[in-house]
Order: sequence, then structure tokens, then C-alpha cells
Amino acid sequence: MPWRLAVDPVGRSGPENMAIDWALLRLAQKGSAALRLYRWQPPCLSFGRNEPASARYDRSEIARLGLGTVRRPTGGRAVWHEHEVTYALAAPPHVFGSLENAYISIHEMLAGALKRIGAPAVLAAPPATRLGFPAGPCFASSVGGEIMVRGRKLVGSAQVRERGALLQHGSLLLEDGQDLVARVTRRAAGPSGATALREVLGRAVHFEEVADAIVAEARAAWGGTWSTGTIVPTADDLARFADASWTWRR
Repeated sequence: MPWRLAVDPVGRSGPENMAIDWALLRLAQKGSAALRLYRWQPPCLSFGRNEPASARYDRSEIARLGLGTVRRPTGGRAVWHEHEVTYALAAPPHVFGSLENAYISIHEMLAGALKRIGAPAVLAAPPATRLGFPAGPCFASSVGGEIMVRGRKLVGSAQVRERGALLQHGSLLLEDGQDLVARVTRRAAGPSGATALREVLGRAVHFEEVADAIVAEARAAWGGTWSTGTIVPTADDLARFADASWTWRR
């Protein structure tokens, strides 16, 4: 299977990052698989595609704190993007099969990458009961299959499937900052439940170290041929993700 690899050397804004990830999905609809690793500059608060952000989060407080916002094309709950390695993976239907199989396979790869740098990452078991879709940080709860270290969530991921192709992206925390989501939540939210590589490994961990481990593990796990290149979003997609009426549509 041919893979395209894109490691962004600089951070990008929330709308740029989401537009590029959406471009990955368009490529997957044409039969191409791709893995992208990237950062956010400036930091940004993202909402899940169908999350009722207007009701859940205090827009005036978000503005007072000067936080950028964007709505993801994928599901899930709010995530604060600052000190992290963000991954995005898009693939045609035959690569992973079901959304559940993709979720587990991608997380197994990421757990293997984390073990390469010394983090004892494991995948969470499904909970005994469904937790629903409460307000608050994406990192606050587990639905099974997430990447955990010592009972706390290290990676938060979300998916979308369109015309058969898959897009999954997520945040691997270098440092924790997810309590910021609770600060802008209208109703009291519980603790984030997150952990970060600085806490896990007891040292500063840089983007490049984690990115190199992910690339090495992805090549080992999935084989195929890998080529590098940039992904260019369309102007229409950039405009859509930058539009406040999309971000606050719900």
C-alpha cells in the first residue's frame, strides 16, 4: 500500500490544520492513504463536529481569554491544542475496514511508538456502561480503545467517514493543559483525566522525538511504500473552517 507522509515543520492555525486534514480525506476518497503530524500556532480550542458548543461553552469567556476556536470535521468533544503532537490519518475503506478496527489499529501503532520512547502505553478496555456525551474535555473519559498510561488518557482521537474513506486525527499531549476546557464550560465539568509525556517520562519531550517514533512505528506496523510531500487545502475549505458561523453553528 502506498502511503503519503507529511510532517509539518511549523505550527498552523486551527482553520489551516482542519482544512489540511479535510484535504487528506479527499485524497483518501481517491484511493490514497496518508499520515500527517503537526502542531498548532497559535494554540486553539477545537469542538467536535456535532458538539453543541454554543450551549456548552462560554463564548464571552473564551473571547476574554483570547482563545482561538475551530470546529473539527470529526466527532468528539472539546480539546485544547497547545503542547502536543497532533496526528491525522486518512485512508480508503479497504485499509482498515470498520471505524472500530481503524480506531484500534491506529491506536496500537501509536502505543507502539510511545513505547519506543519509554512510555508504558496501553489501550483502554471498554467501560461497563456507556458514559453518554457530556460537556467538558475530550480527555475526561474513556469509551474503550484509547491510549492510557497509569489509568490516565494520553491521546484523544476523533473520526469521520465520508464516501467510504476514513479520517482519524488526535492529540498526543506533550504537556497537559486540558483543564482550560473546564474553565470555559458553562456547567461544572469534572477533571480532564489527561496525562502528558512530561509527567509520564519525567522530562521535557519535544515534537521531533515523538514524530520520529510515530513515523518509524507506522512504517513497521503497516509496511508499504512511503513518500513525503505537503498537503494543500482548497481555498473554500480554509474559508469554511475559519468561518465563525461554522464554528458556532451549534
